[in-house]
Formats: sequence, structure tokens, C-alpha cells
Amino acid sequence: MKLKMSSINLAILLLVLGNLMASLSDVAVKVLEGGVSPFQYIFIRQLVSLVLIFPFWIRQSREKRQISNIKITAIRAHIVLIGSGCMVVSITYLSLATANAIFYTAPLLMIPLSMLLLKEKPSTKKVIQTLIGFVGVLIILRPSQFHWAAIFALGTAITLALFNILIRRIPNEQSVITTLLWTTLFSLPASGTLALLYWQPLTLHTFFWVALSASCIITYNGLATMAYKKAPATQISLAEYSGLIFVVLFGVWWFDEVPDALTLIGIGLIIFPLMPKEWLLRIRGKR
Repeated sequence: MKLKMSSINLAILLLVLGNLMASLSDVAVKVLEGGVSPFQYIFIRQLVSLVLIFPFWIRQSREKRQISNIKITAIRAHIVLIGSGCMVVSITYLSLATANAIFYTAPLLMIPLSMLLLKEKPSTKKVIQTLIGFVGVLIILRPSQFHWAAIFALGTAITLALFNILIRRIPNEQSVITTLLWTTLFSLPASGTLALLYWQPLTLHTFFWVALSASCIITYNGLATMAYKKAPATQISLAEYSGLIFVVLFGVWWFDEVPDALTLIGIGLIIFPLMPKEWLLRIRGKR
């Protein structure tokens, strides 16, 4: 029993550290302040990611290095490009807390998208949870104060949801490293072409922040994979939302972005429906 609890605690720690790295990636994008075009950012990030992944991929056996579903992998690769572009725009023009609150609606968006694409039938409870989450989004966005960049943040959330749904079409036998490498590789032709068309001179300072963002995202992917292998998702998934806490703190610290009460309430409404049942029962029991 002690060993089991230790594994869960370690998995939660890995997931929290992973989300810290993902939050630092967002900070790196924010620091750029639009100084690099989204196309350049995407291409450099994917190129750096490929360099970081390749040594782990090449160490695998020949069989494990093979791709299983080229079509779905190629689709996911280009979904990454769209989502990354939307992410750069939204983080540049919105506060870190606002942008990330919308990003974190991806699990909620997976419910209607799975109904549409996978013909799944969610329970009434899941539908209600989704509606509560979207009420939180409306509170954060406040239509009377709507900013056009929120559309790009929603675009990122939609692409994240699609990216996660399509992973179900990839065989479980294919390793995470192999999936990451081929997805990254397939994204380079389109991102490279667009980057070339909109190329701007880059300073070493700009390249450093883009490379840092890429390194942080790859680190998050690795830590998250390790975490979900050590413990069931239902027991640790809430730790993913530590990222929202980190971006709020980083926003205050680095950019003087102090969220108001309504924003915090909205974030709470997004997180609450996604809390595992066991967590809710535990909270209720303590009360």
C-alpha cells in the first residue's frame, strides 16, 4: 500500500514539474512580445524539438522506430502547427492567465468532438460538466470586454482536443518517442516553407527564447509520459491544472498581470468539472 501511494505521489510530482516547464514555455513566448513571426517560432521550435528527440529515438530497436499510421500522424503534425500559431498570437496579446484558462478547456472540448468524430455518447453528467466549464470561459472572456486574440486561444484549445482525440488512432504498441519524432518531422516541410516566406532577421536573444520554449515543451511531454505510466490518470490528472497556478504567478511576477476576482472564479469553474470523483469525495469528506 505504501509503495502504491509513493508511486502516485511521485507521478503527481512529475506532472507538477512538467506543467512548470510548460508554463515557462509560455513565459518564453510572452517575453518575445511578437518579436518573431509565428511561422518562424513554429519552425525553430519544431526543429529544436527534433534535435532533442532524435537521440532517444535512434537508441530504440529498428521495429520500435517504425511509424504505424502515416495518415493520422501527418494530420496531427499539421494540427500542431495550427495550434502553435494560435498559441503564439493569443499569449502575445492576452494575459498568461486568460490565455491558459482557455487552453485548459481542451479536455472539455474533447467531449463534443468525440461525439462528432468518434460517434461516442457521453453521459448526462459529462454534458453538464462541459456546460459548467464553458460558463467559466464566458466569465473569463466577459463578452463586453472581448479581445479578438481570445479566438486564437480557443483555436489552440480546439487543436489540443483534436490532437488528443486522434492519438486513439495510433496503435498503443508505438512508443511515445517514435510518435513525437514522426509528428515533429512531418511538421517541418509546411512550417519551414511558411517560415521562409515570412522570414525576419533573428537575434541570438530571440533564438534563445524560442529554443528555451521548445526545450520546456519537450521536457513537459517526457515528464507527463513518465507520470501517466506510474499512476492511473484519474488519480493524478488534476495535477495538470497546476499549470494554471504557475502562469498566474508568473504573470504577476514577470508581467504585472494581476488577475481579477472574476478571472479566478472562471478558472475555478473550468477546473471543477474536471476533478476526478475521488478528489471531490475527499474534499467533501474533509468539510
